[in-house]
Amino acid sequence: MTLHQGDCITLTSDEHLYQVIGVDDQHNRCWVRRWPLARHGSPVFEISLQQVAGNGHSTPPRPAAGA
Repeated sequence: MTLHQGDCITLTSDEHLYQVIGVDDQHNRCWVRRWPLARHGSPVFEISLQQVAGNGHSTPPRPAAGA
């Protein structure tokens, strides 16, 4: 599975949605945050790529113009 910055994924440990912030393929790691963002942001944390659920991923919807 190839991940890109901005993709939305789920983890094997829960059903919540997360946004990929960065990927380090050489060290098999990525940085994610809960999606949608909380009002004052969501903390970023590091996970192993093995923790990404294999059911695919998508790009999060963009807010409407002027929102």
